[in-house]
Amino acid sequence: MKIELLNLGKRYNEEWIFKNLTYTFSENKKYAITGPNGSGKSTLLQVICGAAAFQAGKLTCDLHGKILENEKLFSHISFAAPYLELIEEMTLEEFLQFHGRMKGWRGQVNIIEIIGAAGLAKALTKQIRNFSSGMKQRVKLVQAIFSNSSAILLDEPATNLDEDGVKFYQELVNLHCRNELLLVASNDAREYNFCDEIVDITRFK
Repeated sequence: MKIELLNLGKRYNEEWIFKNLTYTFSENKKYAITGPNGSGKSTLLQVICGAAAFQAGKLTCDLHGKILENEKLFSHISFAAPYLELIEEMTLEEFLQFHGRMKGWRGQVNIIEIIGAAGLAKALTKQIRNFSSGMKQRVKLVQAIFSNSSAILLDEPATNLDEDGVKFYQELVNLHCRNELLLVASNDAREYNFCDEIVDITRFK
């Protein structure tokens, strides 16, 4: 997927979060979106995936030469963020089965392989409400990265992860994010030091 932003602008009330943002995110590349807390990194990801509206400019998503309609973006984009909630009443197995029916998994991957990649095999039948914050973050990451999507958006992906968790995240990206567009919003170099380009959102204030 290729995502093109042309003079894109987002505001809350009268305050512009960002404006005149023109940039092209090319397919199969990795991008870091950086900037201080409150600068609009998360908001930009939400706008790109269609979860938040923008007030100026144009956003175009091109999938193999076909322009996607905004209401269909969710089918092709995966989004993981610390503030997005999981369905905590479900077990891990039930949750991934539910997500698989809704969105699907890419390639030939199955739920057992996904759980294994997350290092959560022993938690297969455990309710997510009983997971630690780090375990929940691992679930969010594998849910996004293994989804049948052409673009993956990760907002502060190492949140709640210890050192082993950070290594898990880096290995997950290295092994499984090779043929998709990847956008990472972060101020932590450990979360984006593999990226091809860095976009400083403070340039668009």
